[in-house]
Amino acid sequence: MKKVSIGAAAVLAGIAGVTVAQTAKQVMTDVKPVLTSDPVPHDPDDPAIWVHPTDPTRSVVVATDKIEKDGGLYVFGLDGKLRQKITPLDRPNNVDIEYGFNLRGKSVDIAVATERKRSRLVVYAIDGAGKLTDITGKTTVFPDAAGEAAAPMGIALFRRPQDGEIYAIVSRKEGPSGAYLGQYRLVTSADGKVDLAEVRRFGQFSGTGEIEAVAVDDALGWVYYSDEGAGIRKYAADPAAADANRELALFGTTGWEGDREGLAIWAQPDGTGYLVATDQIAGRSEFHVFPREGTGGRPHDQAKEIAIFKSPADETDGIEIVSAPLGPKFPKGLLVAMNSGPKNFLFFSWADFGLRPASPPSQRREGR
Repeated sequence: MKKVSIGAAAVLAGIAGVTVAQTAKQVMTDVKPVLTSDPVPHDPDDPAIWVHPTDPTRSVVVATDKIEKDGGLYVFGLDGKLRQKITPLDRPNNVDIEYGFNLRGKSVDIAVATERKRSRLVVYAIDGAGKLTDITGKTTVFPDAAGEAAAPMGIALFRRPQDGEIYAIVSRKEGPSGAYLGQYRLVTSADGKVDLAEVRRFGQFSGTGEIEAVAVDDALGWVYYSDEGAGIRKYAADPAAADANRELALFGTTGWEGDREGLAIWAQPDGTGYLVATDQIAGRSEFHVFPREGTGGRPHDQAKEIAIFKSPADETDGIEIVSAPLGPKFPKGLLVAMNSGPKNFLFFSWADFGLRPASPPSQRREGR
C-alpha cells in the first residue's frame, strides 16, 4: 500500500498533539470514522486511494473483495458509495496505486492488485474520472514456485525518483526467509498492455504467521513489510541500491495483541512523517504510529512509537493513507481501513488523529 499526498494536520480538541520529533509513547486514544463505505459481497481486504489531479473531492478508493472465483475490485467515491466494480477476479488480496506510468509515451495512473489463485497481478489504467480499465499483460509472479509459494498476497508499487521506472514489490502466502518477496519492473508490451520483468527476490521471514502487508516510501526509497509474528522489516526499495538485500531495520516487535497487518505512510516533503501499522484485533483494531524519518538523525531507528490509536475497525487487514486535503470531510487527509465483520471500509479523517506536522504542508499527490 501506499500513495500519500501531503497536507497539514490539526490537533484534535482535548488531545495534546505531538510532533514527529517526539519519541515518548502517547496514551492510547480512540478515533472514530467519519463514514463507512457500501459493503462488498464477500470478504473485504485492502484499500488504495487515488487522488484526483485537479479536484481532490473527486478522488476514489479502490478496494478488494478477496473471495475465490467471484472476487473483485470495488471503487468508491469519498462519500463511500460504490462507483464501479470489476468482477470476477480469483481471490484478489491487496491493491496499490501509482502515478505516472509510461504507457507507450502516455503518462497514466495505474491500480495494480494481486490475483492470488491465478498467481498473477492485474493492472488497470485510471482515467480522469477515476474509472479503471484493464491493461493486464503477462503478469505471472513467482513462476518457479507452486502452491502457496506461488500465491501473491501483498503489493506495493515503487516509482524510482531518478528515472520514473515503476516496480511492484509482492509478498506471498508462503516463502523462504531471504527470498520471501519478489520485485518486478512494469514494462509496456507491443500491444499496449503491462508485462512484468522480475528483478530480485529478497526479505527475511521469522517463520511465524506469514507476510502480507507491504508499503513503499517513494521519496525516501524504503520498503516496509509486516512479518506478522515478529515485527516490521525495512529494506531499500531500489533493486540497484548497494545494500538492496540487507535488512535495514526490524521494529514493532513488542506491544501487539494480534497480527501485524496493514501498513501506510503519511509523508511530508522534508522527509518527515509517520509510518502507521495495524494491530489486527476483533472489533477494535489499533493503529501504531512510528516516525517516518527515524530518531536523532538515525533514519533506521524507528522503534519508538509516537502514538497508538484504538478504532472500531474489525480484524483490519489493509489500510491506506493520503495527506492531501480531500474536501470538507477530510480537510487534512484520509485513512481508510478494512472492516471485516460488516464487509466494508471505514473512512477516517486524518485531522482526528491530532498529530501535528513538523513542517509546512504541501499538496503533492505522490510519495508515501
